[in-house]
Amino acid sequence: MDAAIQLSFLEGSENANVIVESAGYGSKREDLGTFKDSLRAPVHRWFTYPAGFSYKAVEEAFRMYDIKPGMTVYDPFGGTATTNIVASQQGIHSYGVEAHPFIHFVGRTKLFWNFAPAEMLRQIDALVESIKISLREGNIAAINVETIFPELVCKCYSREKLTYLYICREVIRFLPPSPFQDFAKLGLTSLLRTLADVQTGWPYIAPKKERRTAAEKGNVDVVEKLRDQLYQMYSDIQEIRRDRRFIGDAHFIFGDSRCRQGSIESASVDIVFTSPPYLNNYDYSDRTRLEMYFWGEAKSWGDITQKVRSRLIMSATTQVLRSEYVEGKLLRADFIDSVPAIATELQAKIADLTQRRLQKGGKKSYDIMVAGYFNDMLNVFRETFRVLKPGGSFLLILGDSAPYGVHIPTDIYLGEVGKAVGFARYKVEDLRTRGDKWKDNPQRHKVALKESMLILEKE
Repeated sequence: MDAAIQLSFLEGSENANVIVESAGYGSKREDLGTFKDSLRAPVHRWFTYPAGFSYKAVEEAFRMYDIKPGMTVYDPFGGTATTNIVASQQGIHSYGVEAHPFIHFVGRTKLFWNFAPAEMLRQIDALVESIKISLREGNIAAINVETIFPELVCKCYSREKLTYLYICREVIRFLPPSPFQDFAKLGLTSLLRTLADVQTGWPYIAPKKERRTAAEKGNVDVVEKLRDQLYQMYSDIQEIRRDRRFIGDAHFIFGDSRCRQGSIESASVDIVFTSPPYLNNYDYSDRTRLEMYFWGEAKSWGDITQKVRSRLIMSATTQVLRSEYVEGKLLRADFIDSVPAIATELQAKIADLTQRRLQKGGKKSYDIMVAGYFNDMLNVFRETFRVLKPGGSFLLILGDSAPYGVHIPTDIYLGEVGKAVGFARYKVEDLRTRGDKWKDNPQRHKVALKESMLILEKE
């Protein structure tokens, strides 16, 4: 197995073959794999998605690889469309694929900017007025939110506030199907966590941890908050469209990047930029449980499993049913044949995890999770190689993992998978350390983890 080359992502492509120290990078480099920058950026900030990454990382990649207007970028894990938004702003065409239905809705909505300004303002004002009329003329006291929403939603808000949110929801739901309806839906969605009376941050909702006093719970004008949010979103669109002579075409596909995308021609993409799910046992499908419950798109854990978990690549034990797998045969035969050296290492670590889980209270199926992740990523890499032009590069922001203390160097293993599917070479740069906030947890492993940039090159 060839040694991975370190490179300097932020210092220019002329240093691509120079081995550099990975320690001591400044905050700008450390933030590339986080959503921090995007929290303040127009359009990106419409939905807080901590599983996302910095839009500045995409801008830097386009600068380094000289990606110009009219060229094409692909993101196989489109998320909330960070890559595609940056591309459109710069006149670069893009394809994104996202398997999570609600996150796909968010990304698709963030990419539609073709509103007539005056008509959009009229629609916002008309929506707000319709909500106010419903509040004035409706029998608000008769609305029993406890029979409308799952218990989790009811625990997040005062009864009065949730009633107002419900009225807003219903007025939006009865709008004619249109881009504006999606726009309004996303605007209300973006308020759900900020208006909650309990802790609803990343990664877990905590109904028992209140964040507001009794007076504050009933002292929020939900309708005005929605109006302000929609006006800010309108201003964001105007800002990013200002002085843009050319906006790139964005195709945001609800689909599975493990499969062939018929709408993307072979060798048609100039660069691929993405951040795949990390092998960290985080349930990405659970991230939008509050939002999906609020909109009635799911009502239970089983709904989330059927509508979301079943669509995603394996990166969490919540997707695992042990009875469907055979211990000792977790890696697919085509993975073993494609990457025999990596498969040998992985099989030993998977076997170790199979034994370690028996001594752990949770008995988590990390062995199946790890095998499933690499089985899935092999298919993703094959499809990515197909759509990328010769001479193109495939950039991934990703993290390594250490389930039950067994280290999985995801960057190196995926680099070798890339070579197996046809990429000529790969390079790795460490961006930042991670997992430090858990260092005092006695149940936590002591393996140092990192976030990296993996770059594969196609000849």
